[in-house]
Amino acid sequence: MTKKYAGFIGLGNIGRPMAQHLNNSDFPLMVFDHFPEAMNELVENGAKAASNATEIAQHCHYIGLCVRDDNDVDDLLYGEQGMLEHASAGSLIAIHSTVTQASLLRWASDAAAKDIHLIDAPMTGGASGADAGTLCYMVGGEAAEIEQCRPYLNTSAAKIIHAGELGAGIALKLCNNLITYTQFTAMSEATRLAEACGLSAEVLREVGKENGVINEQMYMFISNRNALAANGDQATIDKYMGPMGLLGEKDLNCALTTAANLQISLPATEVIRDMINDVFVAKA
Repeated sequence: MTKKYAGFIGLGNIGRPMAQHLNNSDFPLMVFDHFPEAMNELVENGAKAASNATEIAQHCHYIGLCVRDDNDVDDLLYGEQGMLEHASAGSLIAIHSTVTQASLLRWASDAAAKDIHLIDAPMTGGASGADAGTLCYMVGGEAAEIEQCRPYLNTSAAKIIHAGELGAGIALKLCNNLITYTQFTAMSEATRLAEACGLSAEVLREVGKENGVINEQMYMFISNRNALAANGDQATIDKYMGPMGLLGEKDLNCALTTAANLQISLPATEVIRDMINDVFVAKA
């Protein structure tokens, strides 16, 4: 039996290794990115380069989208490339991006009207987890859809958590991100206070590791950021850490939008959203 094609769109620092794992499996793979050079290594290793997202929709049964935000997904599904107009009935689209729950539910409803399955499958583990193939996927959708998608997800997963019905995966990701950015903010301010009191970040880590308050991710964040701050000027910090700060702001906005739609208040999240970029670029 001919193996069904997998398609992947969005070959950034997480999407590219995810696609590489697909390419190393027995899935025939087609990829697309707005920056053609991002496809080169995958093509050299056997993947096919699509000329646009429409071509992915026309040829692939499993389709992964790992793009920046709601607008990017909208452009792929409804814009000139109109994937929902070109995908075959029965095909499955997995949204890996961190987006709002309302957008996810809208996309899934429009896809279902065309007999296309669409699930939310965001992940945690970052670029290192994507490289190692040890991502944790938080998936929302019907059990049958999750099982259909499992072979595709397994190529880069250490764990797949079926969070619940459609939209539950992205809700879980938003909650997880909220915790992460809160930790980073707390670590930044605690380190600043410790150093002002004549203490080192290392001794703060020692006690935090002992009592479980500081995890390795928090320590690596502050160590990497502060190393850049010590060895470079603000322009260097902005170059390397600024994009992550803007991504954090976007992710927290997604959480706040989802909360507003549910008519709940997240006042601390609003404060962290407003300062997270400064946290990343060592201004807070």
